[in-house]
Amino acid sequence: MIDQLDELVTQAVARAFDTMLNLKVAAEPADAAVWNGEPHVAGSVGFIGRLTGVVYIYSTASFARRITCQLLGLNDEEIDGEEMVNDAIGELTNMVVGQIKSQLSDRGMPCVLTIPSIVRGSHFVVEAVTSTTRRVSTFRCGEHRLAVETLIKTS
Repeated sequence: MIDQLDELVTQAVARAFDTMLNLKVAAEPADAAVWNGEPHVAGSVGFIGRLTGVVYIYSTASFARRITCQLLGLNDEEIDGEEMVNDAIGELTNMVVGQIKSQLSDRGMPCVLTIPSIVRGSHFVVEAVTSTTRRVSTFRCGEHRLAVETLIKTS
């Protein structure tokens, strides 16, 4: 199942962006640069079951604002602070991980999700413990990039 994770992530990201944001994403090589010096926003949602892990979706702060505008049908001037952006990124992450959860359940691996959380900053790295498999997928959406990092282990 871990070997199929990249495909599940790619499908879930494409479906969430298309359905909820009316935006198209294209998968890029895993080593494509996402960091450009701009502050980033990362949403995370965990899942617990026979496979346990956490999914992080990273984007620049400016792309996170654009995602918020698309999700809520607002103009940039209508966004009232970082909390609104945090909520939107948390919800997008929840949608993506919810689709992964559904696919895992369909394959006989039910799980439950944790609540979304947000990390903001310019220079942070999530490090996996040795018993965890780490996968990173990168995507392009117009001129923007985002990364989806999945940390997973079998229970």
